[in-house]
Amino acid sequence: MRTFYFDHAATTPMHPDVAAAMLGIMTGAAGNASSMHAFGRAAKQQLNRSRDRISAALGCKPAELLFTSGGTESDNAALIGAARAQRKRRKNHIITSAGEHHAVLHTCEWLSKEEGFELTVLPVDRTGRTSPEQVKEAMTEKTGLVSIMYGNNEVGTVQPIDAIGQAVKAGGALFHVDAVQALGCLETPLRDLPVDLMSFSAHKINGPQGVGALYAAAGTPLEAVQHGGSQERKRRAGTENIAGIAGFAEAVDICVNERKTKQPFLDGLRKRWIELLKEHAGVPVIVNGDPERYLPHIANVSLIGLDTETILMNLDMEGIAASSGSACTSGALERSHVLRAMGLADEQIQSAVRFSFGLGNTLEELEEASQKIGTIARRIRNNY
Repeated sequence: MRTFYFDHAATTPMHPDVAAAMLGIMTGAAGNASSMHAFGRAAKQQLNRSRDRISAALGCKPAELLFTSGGTESDNAALIGAARAQRKRRKNHIITSAGEHHAVLHTCEWLSKEEGFELTVLPVDRTGRTSPEQVKEAMTEKTGLVSIMYGNNEVGTVQPIDAIGQAVKAGGALFHVDAVQALGCLETPLRDLPVDLMSFSAHKINGPQGVGALYAAAGTPLEAVQHGGSQERKRRAGTENIAGIAGFAEAVDICVNERKTKQPFLDGLRKRWIELLKEHAGVPVIVNGDPERYLPHIANVSLIGLDTETILMNLDMEGIAASSGSACTSGALERSHVLRAMGLADEQIQSAVRFSFGLGNTLEELEEASQKIGTIARRIRNNY
């Protein structure tokens, strides 16, 4: 059976050049970057080269980039480390939005419950957008940290990061941005953005799983969350994943070099997919998210009258990988907190599916997959 992978927002296939870069290190001589001998120095040189490549692509200084195990750790390190540092400055108020990834929302809730921080969770509008004006109004003299994502992982809405960052700076707080989905699709010129902390992940850009990075602007107060060694300038203890980081650097190079052609191609796939669904699904199709400011690889659509879980099971049986954009807990589908935060009708929330595109996808396979979805939709309707 032919398969169709339309879940690139969850994880992406590794680029062959990334795999080759990693294999060369994994099959070479061993070396710990903290060791003083020649093998350790070689590993350290490889680590430094990778850091230089990624920081150059992101527009920051190498010393401002620390490596982690992925986006979730980067978010945790930024939020917990910055919040604790700001509390020492008598700033114990955190602001985030209801549309954030759980790596941010749950961490902020934990800081509020377990460490006594004041937490304000701002609403989003029906497109998933956070208003800079609401951020400004929510800020007080006690606000130490604001966290708003760059591009939403479920509906693709791109936030007005520059305007929000300006408001945060004017209020004297730190600004953290989860850019895990945005990397590779949007430009991230860190030297020009009003951002103090930004999270990244390699496996969203055809790099390896288990590797991420956190940008921390020079001078940003940040307490270490992980202890036990002096790696990453004492900000993140633990032996660095040299092969994974090298793969990350290769993936960043590729996505930067190909962004000008990749972005319009992905946007073309997204637009054509929506057209095909409206043509073949046989039910009303509603596109969720901002109609103008969106990540080009994510299409969150509601197939009105069909149930999300039923759709996903049938898609899987036909070899089509898609997602609800939310977590599965004990085998039961958890309805999207993002769509609920957007205030959408229940029929939209209960019929929403996220399709996301990337390396390997073609217009031809979209045509074939859309025919299968038409068959699936008819089968589901006939069984109701």
